[in-house]
Amino acid sequence: MSVDVVTFGCRLNAAESEVIRREAERAGFSDTVVVNTCAVTAEAVRQARQTIRALRRERPQAKIVVTGCAAQTEPQTFVDMAEADQVIGNAEKLKPAAWAQARQAFGVADGPKAIVNDIMAVKETAAHLVDAFAGRARAFVQVQNGCDHRCTFCIIPYGRGNSRSVPMGAVVDNVRRLADNGYREIVLTGVDITAYGADLPGAPKLGTLVKQILKHVPELPRLRLSSIDSVEADAELLDALAQDARLMPHLHLSLQSGDDLILKRMKRRHSRREAIEFCNAVRRLRPDVVFGADLIAGFPTETEAMAQSSLDLVEACGLTHLHVFPFSPRPGTPAARMPQLPRGVVKERAKRLRECGAAALSRHLDGEIGATRRVLTESSDTGRTEQFTLVKLAAPAAPGQILDLTMAAHDGRQLLAA
Repeated sequence: MSVDVVTFGCRLNAAESEVIRREAERAGFSDTVVVNTCAVTAEAVRQARQTIRALRRERPQAKIVVTGCAAQTEPQTFVDMAEADQVIGNAEKLKPAAWAQARQAFGVADGPKAIVNDIMAVKETAAHLVDAFAGRARAFVQVQNGCDHRCTFCIIPYGRGNSRSVPMGAVVDNVRRLADNGYREIVLTGVDITAYGADLPGAPKLGTLVKQILKHVPELPRLRLSSIDSVEADAELLDALAQDARLMPHLHLSLQSGDDLILKRMKRRHSRREAIEFCNAVRRLRPDVVFGADLIAGFPTETEAMAQSSLDLVEACGLTHLHVFPFSPRPGTPAARMPQLPRGVVKERAKRLRECGAAALSRHLDGEIGATRRVLTESSDTGRTEQFTLVKLAAPAAPGQILDLTMAAHDGRQLLAA
């Protein structure tokens, strides 16, 4: 049996899981499950631990290797788990030498259970060419890793290190390779992709990279961005969005709150007004754009009025796809030392935000009825529009096709194609 990878968290993790599978197999691992963890919330770490225990019960003879952000930020947590055989750090998980070392150490009495080094010492991110993504209709290309910002709630820089970019030529080559292999849509991923290029010669921006991809890979029908920071979005990126229909009209924004004082306490770099102005400006450039956003409910010191500001932001920005996170104190972050709200209050505010998001999505779905959209099929019976709206297909189709479909109805969660 070969190597299976269980992936938690972001699209960057999804992209890296393909590299992990390849390198572990090349190093000689077999009958192995690699758990690629997320550390963004305490719940994500809990789910990873729960999954590792379940895997051990289901596959008692398999090797279980734990890697990813949680393995980097709290390796001892997983070293102490009897169900886990080895722990590999976030930088090491993509390196052939680390997997070879792990293979040699496996089963050796005095071999190290953990191979985790200082992530802050990593200065470069290499291109990791991947030919295919198991079970996926779209491909992910890593363009950047790490983050130079220190938002008070966020543990991720300590799991990913400082920001570093993949050279532009290597990104274009990777995109071309995947397009040649039949992928109709490619998603550019990273931890902070709008910080792209600051560490490269000439400091090219993300917009320049996007234009180079669109220019040099003309056969690619659809290019999509993962989460962006609106305050870092450059003029070339907005110009590409306005001028080239192949850049998908869907932007997922890292907003986090709709209240200015909470944004300051989070150490975010945008204001409420700037977030609204950005959405309005982009909508003028690309009227069919749809926005998603990350929002945190129940941040320390958040009052009821501040929570209402986040609810009001959904309409003010015209948000459609919400990712709502109940605030989760991460040990070692400044926000964990701030006055905490009762968990019941945090959960109730998250529930209200999700309900607000569900209503916003329903309004968007109402407006789509009767429209004809180009849908990328993800499975035999589902797909996504250009705006990333989920569609239930009327008839089975092979994954990875782009179909022109008219929207007949919706069920509150997804569109139903005619």
